Amino acid sequence: MKRVFGALVLAATSWVTFGTASAEPVKIAVIETLSGGQAAVGKMFVTAINYGLIKLNNEKVWPDGIKLLEYDNQGGPSEAADKLKAAINDGAHIIIQGASSAVGGQITDDVRKHNLRNPGKEIMYLNVGAEAMEFTGSKCHFYHFRWNGNAEIRLRALLTSMKDAKVLGSKVYVIGQNYSWGHDVQRLVREYSKFGGYTVVGDVIHDVNKIQDFAPYVVKIKETTPDTVVTGNWSSDLLLLMKAAGDSGLKVRFATYWMDQPGNVANAGPTAIGHYNVSSFYPDANGDATAKFADDFKAKMGQYPIFIQGHTVHGIWGLGEALKKIKAGADGKVSVKEIAFAMETASFNTSMGEVAMRKEDHQVLLPLAVATVSKDAKYKVDGTDMGFKTIRLVSGKDAASPVQPTCKMERPGA
Repeated sequence: MKRVFGALVLAATSWVTFGTASAEPVKIAVIETLSGGQAAVGKMFVTAINYGLIKLNNEKVWPDGIKLLEYDNQGGPSEAADKLKAAINDGAHIIIQGASSAVGGQITDDVRKHNLRNPGKEIMYLNVGAEAMEFTGSKCHFYHFRWNGNAEIRLRALLTSMKDAKVLGSKVYVIGQNYSWGHDVQRLVREYSKFGGYTVVGDVIHDVNKIQDFAPYVVKIKETTPDTVVTGNWSSDLLLLMKAAGDSGLKVRFATYWMDQPGNVANAGPTAIGHYNVSSFYPDANGDATAKFADDFKAKMGQYPIFIQGHTVHGIWGLGEALKKIKAGADGKVSVKEIAFAMETASFNTSMGEVAMRKEDHQVLLPLAVATVSKDAKYKVDGTDMGFKTIRLVSGKDAASPVQPTCKMERPGA
């Protein structure tokens, strides 16, 4: 399935194509889950991308505009591989994807292979959500740029904030999904135990998006009597875990990466109060600056930005910063290699603070906010009387983790 621009963009073609210069348009292909049970997440990415493009249009960053193409990967790596081929055939220059490190792993490998086989016809992968460590580690390559956090960056900000607030406790349990992302979280929670001053009293890895009832897992959590449960679960695996925890009245604090995905607070009910989450954006994270951004996003897109949408917008704006630095070739063609070189040094201010791409491994250094679920939150979620109340805003520099030694970046000749 392919859609050119998507509903929002089709309704506003004038703000995506600007000018009549001879340069060809830059084509961005979003490859996300746009149908089925996981479609809500994919569509949130598309909404954020569309919002980000409004700024690029206003600034006229490319003479002949930017075209957004949409492809439905139906939630799987093999389908994503097929859609990537379709996007290439349709002339896409840039691939953007975020939901699932499994899908992202397929895309980044295929982009690298395509570029090796087709010199002069390179494509680029803007990663706006796949957070497994390998993307900027063993799988790093010149045409991959991660505009979101990773498992370690997020965990360190989360644990540090909870430890300083004296709510982490001395006993931690880990539950995660059985693929690269879940294994990263599980490993890192153990590695950070000395730093956090806790003991891991239990952990479990489960199949991805196959568990219909997490009640047995909640029973196991209760048996270990932890102070905090850390989970990197997302999508239905977090929604159903929160439901099981809420139904059982589980009185344990959760420390999560994706609690702000719509539906989780409602599913957890009153047991959600006191849970902690780390995110790239909250409307209250940086006073008037983030509130103004949130209000503008809502005015244009019909909702406040949440979950993955903050850093996705920043990824699109990072592309804009790169496009400002280059020009189309004499033949009017887009040079993806030039865009990539320009993106390596992209740096700009956002409502959350400075966002900067790290040249060594193409990992963005982005501010992160740690929040707790509270009835005192200004912005309520899921139709409840609860929301996320920021307790700490961490700068991109302070949140950063070191460049992984497994990243062996090879740059093409300029």
